[in-house]
Amino acid sequence: MGRLEGKAQGFLPLTEATFCILAALGGARHGYAVMQRVERASRGRIRLGPGTLYGALTKLQQQGLIERTGEALEGGERRKLYVLTALGREVVTLETRRLVETVAVARELLGTQGGLNGD
Repeated sequence: MGRLEGKAQGFLPLTEATFCILAALGGARHGYAVMQRVERASRGRIRLGPGTLYGALTKLQQQGLIERTGEALEGGERRKLYVLTALGREVVTLETRRLVETVAVARELLGTQGGLNGD
């Protein structure tokens, strides 16, 4: 296990909101774009309120998982752009792997119950 992976492991498991925010920041985005992207990708199941989002962005920046990468002018307003750091990318990668493995275990344990095998 590399140094970065070891450090990233300390952030796991992530909350659903944190996981989605990090995943949405695979490319530079401002806060409102993150909210829209998560809602669209989850087909409306996950809706991040401004308080949740901006509080999380501040915390993630303090933890070194994301960083400001500039500003964008949109609708006459300046919006701060955020992007994953190398550590943030490692955290979201490891969490994705953890979730995939957890789903595989659930599918094995449940078999065809609950339609998890595409039945």
